[in-house]
Amino acid sequence: MGLSVVPLELEDFETLPLHSRRCVFWEVDRTGGSPAIDTVITGGDKRTDSAGPESEFDKEAWLSGLLLEWGVCCQVAVEPTTGRVVGAAFYSPPGRVPRAQHFPTAPVGADAVLLTTIRMEPGFESESTALLDAVVADLVRRGVRAVEAFGFSGDDESLAMDLVTLLLGSGLAADVCRRCILPTRLLTDFGFEVVADDPYLPRLRLELDEGLGWKSQVERALRKLVETPPAEMLADPISQPVTCSAARSSANV
Repeated sequence: MGLSVVPLELEDFETLPLHSRRCVFWEVDRTGGSPAIDTVITGGDKRTDSAGPESEFDKEAWLSGLLLEWGVCCQVAVEPTTGRVVGAAFYSPPGRVPRAQHFPTAPVGADAVLLTTIRMEPGFESESTALLDAVVADLVRRGVRAVEAFGFSGDDESLAMDLVTLLLGSGLAADVCRRCILPTRLLTDFGFEVVADDPYLPRLRLELDEGLGWKSQVERALRKLVETPPAEMLADPISQPVTCSAARSSANV
């Protein structure tokens, strides 16, 4: 689809898709005592669809603090023809992700950055690897040694969801967002390896030695080149880069 992937800047926060902008499953500890999130979790919310805890205020505050203290922590995918943001990948030092400590396969390695979630809008799910590529490229440039992530291997069966809710949400379905836990298969397909096994919530790791970090991207680019017919390549117009600022302008129209 030719999505453009760019780092998210704070002024572009409102261009994020609704769920990515509001869900604070990773960013707010369920025992952390945040008034905003307490209202969401205990305010009579009876949802059981794994939509997760939501607080746009807390999400923006978390993002703002991390951008100032650590730097880029989110890559966004922009659809060039509309300027719409259709996906986002969040990553952070593990100490800034309170939910991570509740996973049975924690803690994250001291030398690793934690990839928390990748959310794509409907119809763009197959483009998630473009965001993964951007995360890896950013971390390699910054000299990070490895990226880790928690996967979900339960395929949404009721037993798996019950266990995940018990482990991560103290039994409260409204405090767990299944959609914001990465599928284990997505991670292993990209080259992550399991370093702490679990039937439902394994922890995986991708080493970012300079050669290894770029290997998956180069192989994927070569595969796309081989699979694309030359005539189609010649017929495709050259699109102009789309920035998050453009996405914001489009969203405000």
